[in-house]
Amino acid sequence: MRGHLPRLVALAGPVYGELLSGVVASVVGAYWVAGLGAPAVAAVTLAGTVENLLLGLVLVVASGTTVRLAHAHGAGDRAGAGRVARAAWRLCALGSLLIAVPGFLARDRIAAAFLDGEAAALAADWFAVAFPAFALFFAQRIADELFKGVGDTRTPLRTALLGNALLLVLDPLLILGPGPFPALGVTGAALALTTSRALALAVTALLRRRHRLPAPAGGLLAEGRAITATGAPFGLDFTARMGVGAVQLGLVAAFGVPAVAGYGVGYRVLLIVTMAFYAVRQAAAIEAARLTGAARRAGAAPAAVVRSLARDTARLAGALGAGAALLCAAAARPVAALFTDDPAVSGEAVGFLRMAGLYLLPYALVVALGGVHQAAGAGRRPVLAVLFGLTAQLASGTALSGPLGVRGLWAGMTIGALVQLALLLLPVSRRRAGATGEATGRPEPVGARPDPTSRSDVLTYRPDPRS
Repeated sequence: MRGHLPRLVALAGPVYGELLSGVVASVVGAYWVAGLGAPAVAAVTLAGTVENLLLGLVLVVASGTTVRLAHAHGAGDRAGAGRVARAAWRLCALGSLLIAVPGFLARDRIAAAFLDGEAAALAADWFAVAFPAFALFFAQRIADELFKGVGDTRTPLRTALLGNALLLVLDPLLILGPGPFPALGVTGAALALTTSRALALAVTALLRRRHRLPAPAGGLLAEGRAITATGAPFGLDFTARMGVGAVQLGLVAAFGVPAVAGYGVGYRVLLIVTMAFYAVRQAAAIEAARLTGAARRAGAAPAAVVRSLARDTARLAGALGAGAALLCAAAARPVAALFTDDPAVSGEAVGFLRMAGLYLLPYALVVALGGVHQAAGAGRRPVLAVLFGLTAQLASGTALSGPLGVRGLWAGMTIGALVQLALLLLPVSRRRAGATGEATGRPEPVGARPDPTSRSDVLTYRPDPRS
């Protein structure tokens, strides 16, 4: 490996482990809840969906914190780094308050809006625990990003492993109540999750004491706005994908229960492989922000080094995407057999995984390169690419589902990913970029309010002619 690849791999590896540990813990937790019956499963599914929607808001602050801190770290600006940390914690406190209090008060209405009967009551019981404890979730994300912003992705991995290991132990104890433990059912699952998060956050707080930053008093309001502006493209990207995923599920449902179940099996498999793409995205975002900060410190324009980073990010993401595509195509049938023995469901899952082979390579490139663009200050292009691409996915999938059935929806996913990639790589002329205020080539200093839609010309990916 050469260039930026060793650094990207070193950053992305622990991030992937962190993401994977969370998925494993959630799958095991779902197994214990499944023994409580369909209403409990429905309640926990709704709770997970609501948390994912709230995660889009958390990502705005968390991602903005990572990028701003990495930029300050690269620039050698400790005072700026301390300002980022203080502003991030204030945003965390404000966001937690604005979500936890209304969520707790409206827990019954939220549950009743999606479920009824016993399932709605169980969902409300979950929310009664989860909303007051939302600050733990938010705070852990901020604490993790403060480590990642200075290039330490191993500490968040360790605390994630600790929290998820605790969850694996607490889930059966509090859900089923063996021996002296009370059988609390869905409420027990919520308490297990809250307890594991609280203990993991306590350990994280102790570790943070070794990495104290200066605490400048001024400029916190401006830095808070800067964090929000920088993180907004990340949050919009996530929220848009979540929304289209819900619409996609509704379209699949029109083809019957086996199609939905097969899609669910295939989606879980894809989740495991696509987490690698998001790990590369985080690594590329951290490195892009650090490099732009270092360029500012040296009084140089970051264009050349960021383009070099984009090329290496594309190489790594392309290799992962191609490997994932080949794996899904070759191992679709045995992998599906691990999840179901129903021939109809298995057939749908195999069809989905094999069609996904066409989707994974462009998707890997879109996800990873989007991190470079957004972290280096060119957030408009990836967001627009995602919005247009997801629109193309739904439109083409709906049109193709007539003649091709459910496989038309799978083909639509590939078309949408290709549209996103094409828009992300489309060159922007310097004249047009200059007319819109882009391509200045100057990263904003920490403490100034950045424009997340600027400088897309500087960051346009151009293939290396030597490769």
